[in-house]
Amino acid sequence: LSAKCLALDLDCTLWGGVIGEDGLKGIILGGNGIGEAYVEFQRYIQALAQRGIILAVISKNNEQDALLPFQQHPEMVLKLDDIAVFQANWQPKDENLRQAAQALNIGLESIVFVDDNPLERAWMRRQLPQVEVPELPADPALYVRTLDAQMAFEALSLTAEDRERATAYHGNIQRSALQRAATSLEEFLAALQMTVELQPFTEANLPRIVQLINKTNQFNLTTRRLTEAEVRALMATPGCYTQSMRLRDRFGDNGLTGVLIARPEGSDLRIDLWLLSCRVMGRRVEEVMLAAVARFAQALGCRRLIGEYWPTAKNSPVRDLYDRLGFTLIHQRGTGERRYQWDLRQPAPPWPQGIQINDWTQHPYSGVAPRLEVNSAR
Repeated sequence: LSAKCLALDLDCTLWGGVIGEDGLKGIILGGNGIGEAYVEFQRYIQALAQRGIILAVISKNNEQDALLPFQQHPEMVLKLDDIAVFQANWQPKDENLRQAAQALNIGLESIVFVDDNPLERAWMRRQLPQVEVPELPADPALYVRTLDAQMAFEALSLTAEDRERATAYHGNIQRSALQRAATSLEEFLAALQMTVELQPFTEANLPRIVQLINKTNQFNLTTRRLTEAEVRALMATPGCYTQSMRLRDRFGDNGLTGVLIARPEGSDLRIDLWLLSCRVMGRRVEEVMLAAVARFAQALGCRRLIGEYWPTAKNSPVRDLYDRLGFTLIHQRGTGERRYQWDLRQPAPPWPQGIQINDWTQHPYSGVAPRLEVNSAR
């Protein structure tokens, strides 16, 4: 998906009229003509949500007034449960949109902002040029056609994680609230009650793996892009280690959000590709992924685990990852590429505390790896 979030104005965008002035019975929604056009637009938006597009409300309104149609209007198609972030106040809309993006942990460039007011559209384009702002026509009957023509929400394929994305971001907001209330990172992570499941690549999870490989930019050590055929070939390569990571916690299933591939290189095992979805960064799951591949390499009889960092315009958050995890830098180029090693004669990196780990990736060359459970102290 090229865009992740649709940010919506309310008055004269989701319904006709101004809720704060016209009241619940005075807004135009449903029936015939213009009212039906707003209903059709809401159905279109709801269909996007069912495909995994996150919905946010960015409205200049009293919050109590803005909530009324969602709670009480019989023709309202969209419900509050469809909305991940609801910002109705009198702040400038660009400030509200920044806050929404932060709460959702998404980039501004992944947001489409829809507003009937040309002044608000012009302001948003000026203040946040990363945000896509379509030119909405005066006739609401043309809203669907206009937004659809943008092709901002097109997808080559749709995975289960895409369909559950809105639910996942609802969970992220709850996690953010928990983190603000916690007195330390350790307290926050323990309160999440996380379970990590590691599995080798399978045909069932291959579409999601390929999707992550080709769209993840921030937590991506090498930003190597692979086709489905290339990934499938690696799955059939003897000694090649493949790992998909799924994270669950007290707020729900984050889905398949991590991918790691490592290949034999002489007497070493080299991490060829390692990435995490941005929505699970900062929860120590990278330590789980590393501990598992290191144990695989030891079982394979490898001398060293090799890691590489290839800099891009977007992956600076992981520039020093291998340093932080205890690897030794063995080579660095002037262009920024780095090569690291972990001597496998020493103990493998430890499992992080406070996480239950189900690792199915051990025992090289077996078709289905036995299950290893590590119940770390909380």
